[in-house]
Amino acid sequence: MAQPSNIFPDHAIADPAPFLPMSRAEMERLGWDECDVVLVTGDAYVDHPSFGMAVIGRLLEARGFRVGIIAQPDWNGPEPFRALGRPRLFFGVTAGNMDSMVNRYTSDRRLRHDDNYTPGGEGGRRPDRAVIVYAQRCREAFKDVPVVLGGIEASLRRVAHFDIWSEKVRRSVLLDAKADLLVFGNAEGAIVEIARRAAAGESPGEMTGIRGTARVGKAVSEGETAVRLPSYEQVRDDPEQYALASGLLHRESNPLNARPLVQRHGDRDLWLEPPPLPLATDDLDRVYELPYARAPHPSYGGARIPAWEMIRFSVAIMRGCFGGCSFCSITEHEGRIVQSRSQDSILREIEAVRDRTAGFTGTISDLGGPTANMWRLGCTDARAQRLCRRPSCVHPAICKWLGTDHTPLIGLYRAARKVPGVKTVAIGSGVRYDLAVLSPAYVDELVGHHVGGYLKIAPEHTEDGPLARMMKPGIGAFERFRKMFDDAARRAGKKLYLIPYFIAAHPGTTDQDMLNLALWLKRNGFKPDQVQTFLPSPMSLATAMYHSGRDPLRPGSGPVFTAKGLKQRRLHKAFLRYHDPENWPMLREALAGMGRADLIGPGRQHLVPRGRR
Repeated sequence: MAQPSNIFPDHAIADPAPFLPMSRAEMERLGWDECDVVLVTGDAYVDHPSFGMAVIGRLLEARGFRVGIIAQPDWNGPEPFRALGRPRLFFGVTAGNMDSMVNRYTSDRRLRHDDNYTPGGEGGRRPDRAVIVYAQRCREAFKDVPVVLGGIEASLRRVAHFDIWSEKVRRSVLLDAKADLLVFGNAEGAIVEIARRAAAGESPGEMTGIRGTARVGKAVSEGETAVRLPSYEQVRDDPEQYALASGLLHRESNPLNARPLVQRHGDRDLWLEPPPLPLATDDLDRVYELPYARAPHPSYGGARIPAWEMIRFSVAIMRGCFGGCSFCSITEHEGRIVQSRSQDSILREIEAVRDRTAGFTGTISDLGGPTANMWRLGCTDARAQRLCRRPSCVHPAICKWLGTDHTPLIGLYRAARKVPGVKTVAIGSGVRYDLAVLSPAYVDELVGHHVGGYLKIAPEHTEDGPLARMMKPGIGAFERFRKMFDDAARRAGKKLYLIPYFIAAHPGTTDQDMLNLALWLKRNGFKPDQVQTFLPSPMSLATAMYHSGRDPLRPGSGPVFTAKGLKQRRLHKAFLRYHDPENWPMLREALAGMGRADLIGPGRQHLVPRGRR
């Protein structure tokens, strides 16, 4: 399925930079008079494979290119973008590991005052719509230098998309940023090809045939065939056309059969090449084992960067997700074919954490990725995989071709625990419980050795209506996993807890659905502390439902109700926190209006107590 690529040279570079330079002084110490590529990012520069700018920078370095980084520049003028001089080939622009709007605002559009990717956790160090702003400043700094967009913000805004913060459908970010090329998904193969062709004299804006890229052309190229999406103007003016475009895009997500897409914007065509092919295991291993310093850049002087603190003792074992949850952006960005590292590579990184990460006390905080237990799982039939256009391998039921054997993962856990100097290996990523219940041995291994006090789990809801729109399994699968978890904990002689996560106000969720969920929570003794209200992130299927009132994958299934008003969204969130006295007045009013005043009172059968006279 995955074929070895040419993203790496035959031999590793002899003398990698201790850190990629962030100043002219660092460039001079390396003997550089210019950079070939300058990466501009909205995150602090942490030289670690969990940070996109470090991966891309080290990969280009391995190919012999000189790469500098401008991290979290002051965007009020062009001068900070000249800090490393004029790049010879192009600027690479990313908002960072998160979409800048998601990073800055809550689901209720309240301003966040912190930023986990900034020294000291300080908020406000990146602009709203950072990709657009950074690209404009790069143009002002050096107007003749090409600009290539990448990262999750560019990836999820690569086509016309609904934007909850402006309450309108916006154009592709490539046009708004006036950039030359956009890279979407995991960009290793694309960025190496772009740099190679740019070094040979080709302009990025004219590059064609590179998987995982989007470009703008004046008209359809002669002899080129593609699936034409409804135009920007059509999806802007007609929610039905928006839903149609979303459905087409998501059905063209399998890189083994996806066709190019084209979407008209005014008098120009936006061309999207098929998604990137998954990396072979050897290539993925090499990506994670590039010569990272595995630390924040020294210029931060030891300041605490919360995102780094969270992952510095963890190891990513895979990327991608075949779950296809409609509210999630992982599949749109990383793809639905899981790419797994080899066990040997993972164990080598555990040793690197042990030997090179300051403060290590013997605990690996996570072996995971988008999902903890999808490592080495995937389609067992090559022909079926080439032909498949399903957006999910596990919904509405687990596909018969999906391999679900957890035996290799059990072996990895056992090998990780045996690494000298490692006392504990925790699993911090969420477990896909509908897969875990198929392997009692895995549940025993997980509970017996890798859960300390609690395990995160995400049933998201209890009611069939919302779950169908989420493309999540029924609550029965969670109940089965919960019983297996409790039984395994009892056998292991441990007192452990499940921490379930739920979403309020997701498309397809009524007030009655939220009431039923609240009653289920109370019956089962759950009192959620941190809860999530649905956030319509760009390009997701659930966002298309939110905007259009239709399910893009089921055009004839009727309208999809969504709680949109602030009052109703807060009510749905209040049902999740039924135990919080601050929510009781709102819940009393809602219950009375729903004809369920019988749930107001002092008894165990009541949801909230009566108010004082």
